[in-house]
Amino acid sequence: MSDFLLPDLGEGLTEATIVAWHVAVGDEVTRNQAIAEVETAKALVELPSPRAGRITALHAAEGETLDVGAPLIGFADAEADATTVDAPAEEPRLQRQQVLVGYGPVLPGSGRPRRRPRTFPTTPYERPAHAGEDGPTPRAMPPVRRRARDLGVDLRTVHGSGPGGRILRADVEARAQGGTCCAGTGTPGADAPDGSGRGSHTVPVTGLRKQTAQAMTDSAFTAPHASVHVTIDVTDTLELLRHGGRDRDRTSFLAAACRALVPAVGRTPAANARFDAEARQIEVFDEVRLGIAVATARGLLVATLPAEAAATGPALTAAIAGTAEKAREGSLSPAELTGSTLTVTNVGVFGVHGGTPILNPGQSTILAIGALRTQPWAHRGEVALRTVVTLTLSFDHRVLDGAEASAFLMDVAETLAEPASLLVR
Repeated sequence: MSDFLLPDLGEGLTEATIVAWHVAVGDEVTRNQAIAEVETAKALVELPSPRAGRITALHAAEGETLDVGAPLIGFADAEADATTVDAPAEEPRLQRQQVLVGYGPVLPGSGRPRRRPRTFPTTPYERPAHAGEDGPTPRAMPPVRRRARDLGVDLRTVHGSGPGGRILRADVEARAQGGTCCAGTGTPGADAPDGSGRGSHTVPVTGLRKQTAQAMTDSAFTAPHASVHVTIDVTDTLELLRHGGRDRDRTSFLAAACRALVPAVGRTPAANARFDAEARQIEVFDEVRLGIAVATARGLLVATLPAEAAATGPALTAAIAGTAEKAREGSLSPAELTGSTLTVTNVGVFGVHGGTPILNPGQSTILAIGALRTQPWAHRGEVALRTVVTLTLSFDHRVLDGAEASAFLMDVAETLAEPASLLVR
């Protein structure tokens, strides 16, 4: 009898949250069989069993966060002769190899084991539905599942009144009292024990969302933020991009904005820097490594684009799309999640005109691009319908002053408004 401890998942991660158990007490498992799905600050990961045996204990409930090195499951090892019958002479040595998360040892001639595809919730507040022998897994947060277990309620018998049919705590409690569904159906006072009608449910802050919250808090309260804004006419630029060749060879406006940043950094190097509080000095980066903020189902990620991607507009457009897709799938490598020196966030995709972003820790600037919108605009002495966009630059006031930040933003803005200006600078 022994315990399997939560392994070190790499990249300095110190904890993980149990998203779903794939085994139960009493189950017989084989080596490398998936036993649990856990969420770290970086990704969703399936943990493989380190050996064959019988599960004697689950040391954490779904939704619970464990530190690396904490007991995860209890094991009763399978009989030694049961695991070694007909095994090749090389097998015992392979069994002693360290098993990396998501992979198992590679037997001679077998090739690299394939990772099973991972799926993510459509919102950060619900688990995906997995089809099983008894039908799809009901959508419910871990605290709701624990409450159902405490009350002896089978979630498959509960009608969810939350968004997308998600089961709320109140739904479970109503079912335990003999009802079929519950609060959230419009009954005054049904959602709250005090009859106030202010129903609510809690959402645990774990994994990526927890890391993002901490990083943004640290950034907001350590770097003195300031911001400058400008709205520009980009009608001519969009027309140029629209006729830039075949669809696969075209440059998106987001890629054009990213490309405009690179020469602007050459004229304002402090925009591509960071403030080292411990050393009390400013580190100016020699190379521009663009980071793209990507909204995923698990929270906000800043993905680093390949340095060579900015060589051409079409290449950068493809790199942005591919990197964003990998971020949403949770398949970015550690190198693709670190190393950026300047971030761009395209809040315009959400339909808003602009926003004031918080700096990505370790950077001095972040550019927010608002929605492209058509409105009356002064053009060549007349009022015409033009397409405009609002650019907002947040900056670390320890690294740049208002004049420098404004000069940098206007540099980018002038390039986007008059792309031909690149030819004469």
